[in-house]
Amino acid sequence: MMAKLAAKDRERREAELAELHSLEQKFVTAEQWKIDYREHAKWEHYLSCDENPDPTVLREINTFMSLWREDQNKDIKLVMEKGEQVLNLIEKLQLLLLDASSNQITEKEIVQYQESILELQNMLHEKYNGATEHLLKTACMYEDSETGNMHAVIKDKNVTFCIWVNLKKEVRFESHVFCDAQHGFDLPKSLAVSSVAVRILHTHYDHVSPLWLQCQSVPKLEVLDSKELTQDSKGDVEEPGEEGNKASEDPSMPVEEPSMPAEEKTCGRRKSVVSFQENISSIADVNETGEEAEKKSEILDVSSLSLVQEPLMQEETSEKEEPKPDENIVDLQQFVPVGGVYHIDALQVPYQVKQIKDWSMVELRSVGLEAYPYPPEEAEDGTHPPIEITLRLSDNVMYFTTPVVARWDPAGQQWRTDDISNITYETEKKNITFKMRAFYTVALLQDAHINMPYQGWQLQPTGTDEALLIVTTVFAVIQIQIKGNHCMLSSVVVEEKQVLSHITGKWISPLNLREVLKKAGVNIFPGECSYTYLSLNKKAPIAEAKAYQEMALLASAFAFGRSKWNLEAGQEQVVFKVSEHLKAESVKDKDWSLYLFNGQKAQKLKITESSEAFSEEIEEDSEFHSTIYHMLKDFSSKEAINKVETASFLFIDVVYQLLLTTRVLMYS
Repeated sequence: MMAKLAAKDRERREAELAELHSLEQKFVTAEQWKIDYREHAKWEHYLSCDENPDPTVLREINTFMSLWREDQNKDIKLVMEKGEQVLNLIEKLQLLLLDASSNQITEKEIVQYQESILELQNMLHEKYNGATEHLLKTACMYEDSETGNMHAVIKDKNVTFCIWVNLKKEVRFESHVFCDAQHGFDLPKSLAVSSVAVRILHTHYDHVSPLWLQCQSVPKLEVLDSKELTQDSKGDVEEPGEEGNKASEDPSMPVEEPSMPAEEKTCGRRKSVVSFQENISSIADVNETGEEAEKKSEILDVSSLSLVQEPLMQEETSEKEEPKPDENIVDLQQFVPVGGVYHIDALQVPYQVKQIKDWSMVELRSVGLEAYPYPPEEAEDGTHPPIEITLRLSDNVMYFTTPVVARWDPAGQQWRTDDISNITYETEKKNITFKMRAFYTVALLQDAHINMPYQGWQLQPTGTDEALLIVTTVFAVIQIQIKGNHCMLSSVVVEEKQVLSHITGKWISPLNLREVLKKAGVNIFPGECSYTYLSLNKKAPIAEAKAYQEMALLASAFAFGRSKWNLEAGQEQVVFKVSEHLKAESVKDKDWSLYLFNGQKAQKLKITESSEAFSEEIEEDSEFHSTIYHMLKDFSSKEAINKVETASFLFIDVVYQLLLTTRVLMYS
């Protein structure tokens, strides 16, 4: 019986793959549409004479930066306003780099965009340093009548700027809390009687971490399309009854990967920003003067730029015993900064403005913003008391467990956890308190895989070219609506409460959604190396990627969901639930059927979710097919198949992007 079914499958394989290939042309159409759309948007920008530069045009972005660099207005509020424009330009470039392959940009353009991002980031922080220096020179004019010191909080949606200036030098001074921001600090007595200012500059973005972390593209799953499969695997369809094992034994079958998957090739790499080191260091180092920074920015050498570099494997060191890894260095593949960066600085208070009749006199010095050394160089033995810092965590970010507090090491270009102690996290108040040996730039990090593997997922159509993707994790339930060429975060529910309302209800691209959710601490988007940090059943790229493609093609009329048997099916095949779904209500348990797919063969399984054990035995009165599409055709209505054939190519593309970025078949 099985031999007859296998023979029948072989006979129609070429015709089925040809029919699927015809449907797959929608992906090609979608890519061309996106290319045309970007070209049209670029032309519209040119015609509109928009005052905002096109960040992809080197002449325009260089002119923009030169003009702002020459602008000597150091008002902090104006810097914040201009900063929002700069952040928008950086975001546009980052999105282009995130989807570099689809955007069809050249290696030269990639280098150019990376260079522009780093220059913009560096210049923005220089402007905040300049504004801080300007404010410090006039601190006495804003003296608080109650304390005799100067303190201020200035904030917008991107930055919270807190400054405290010690004008009174009261020996009994112990601590200060910025009421509007709820950040605070305790000062050692030696600083309480010194001419010192404390700045807590909370940027809700991260311009400190290496650029590769800020521009992580979607991991690629490279597979052959149906036309290539037709040519490469004619007559190589496995016999049933062998539980799918022959596919892995036959080297001519595409299920057996001829080379290591791209994600495995890159997981051994340590990616880092190796050029512009001085520029990035200055973001966390306020000792650098404005003149020095400007000189650096003028002598950038594109030819020396290498933003993603593999470590050199030197033969002479291979024989020696490998040194133990420094446990204080944060692995940015495992832990990522969430909620931005806190630049916590002790600063020298410059000579104050003196009012003489109608004249304001101030000593002009060209040293720029100066850091106040603490602990003093003569006290490196650690005898000086630490600084205690309290930070109020943002309501726009989810921390599911106690965050890891790390400090930035400009010399090593890495986040470290040493020299930070006594960490106390108050969940209800969303406060975190810790002690530091010196003043550092710090970030709060969270396990990048805290919401993985998923506990469940479901994709179901909700209307014409509309669908809903639900991903359930240990901590949250995330619902994403899909409509046309956009998607929308409809809700994030944690402990039966809806959170992150500031990012819900907005129609954006899948790439934007990915960045928005990751920035908010809800990461359901595995990276290239994520599987190395989790205990899960890794799936063969051909089975996984081909399944996502076909699920996207079928998403207009069929609901898909997680099956617990996917874990039992082995690496070479995937198992999932499917149900024809043409009505608005949710799918009932009895309507689900289980299907198995290995990239080349699909079959309906006899078992259900409530069965006692996994079995590849096929359902009675069913057959083998080369595609999921033809497998479902055997049990579907004409109306459902018609919806599949007429589905919008843009809708299909968005569904595919979301499936590919969440990778629900491997990470659940």
